[in-house]
Amino acid sequence: MNRLNGKVAIVTGASSGIGRATAKLFAAEGAKVVVGARRQAELESLVEEIKAAGGQATAVAGDVRSEDYHKALVATAVDRYGKLDVAFNNAGTLGEAGPSTGVSEAGFAEALTINLTASFLAAKHQIGQMEKNGGGSVIFTSTFVGYSFAFPGVAAYAASKSGLIGLTQALAAEFGQQNVRVNAVLPGAVDTDMYREMNDTSDKQSFITNLHALKRVAAPNELARSVLYLASDDSSFVTGTASLVDGGASITRT
Repeated sequence: MNRLNGKVAIVTGASSGIGRATAKLFAAEGAKVVVGARRQAELESLVEEIKAAGGQATAVAGDVRSEDYHKALVATAVDRYGKLDVAFNNAGTLGEAGPSTGVSEAGFAEALTINLTASFLAAKHQIGQMEKNGGGSVIFTSTFVGYSFAFPGVAAYAASKSGLIGLTQALAAEFGQQNVRVNAVLPGAVDTDMYREMNDTSDKQSFITNLHALKRVAAPNELARSVLYLASDDSSFVTGTASLVDGGASITRT
């Protein structure tokens, strides 16, 4: 239970789902955590949960589309806890969905901005700080959609999340010599608010469940454990990977 002992981490998209579960797990494993999202109340409740369990955390609410927000998250980590070792850039959006011929330019651009550009801006400032203390681990949340699985009606989502894989590889190659590792996790379906909003009937849920070889969707904490591996020294020789955590959705279509 001390795989991140002495480390300082940033987690975005931390107000719910995978981000919230990961922030709690990071803290339980010894990290001091700066949690970010738009919703202040949810972040404050998360910090209280972490503190009640004996951990340390600080909330910084804001919009990941803003470069200044990413600067503020890094500055908070350094000012409050002295350094930055780990960053889990998890904030994202489904974006405008539906037949691609009907997707608006603004809707497509929004998905790119939130899922891809914001992640680049985050990493830009996180890596600069990690270099100062001899390295670190940056992790992005991508998806199996658009990588190993073609799913219709979500072109903006697939394109932006696939772009994260290219960003992962480019940054890993560029900063490996500085001992900064960069990886992406590619979840299948995860039981989050977004999943339930998208799959609001039993028929939809059954269809999604059956896409996976395990015939179920993941709990957020299952993804958090995979992120923990990439954040910890257990993965000290792992960089530039697109790590599928998809319950076998990439190997089955039945």
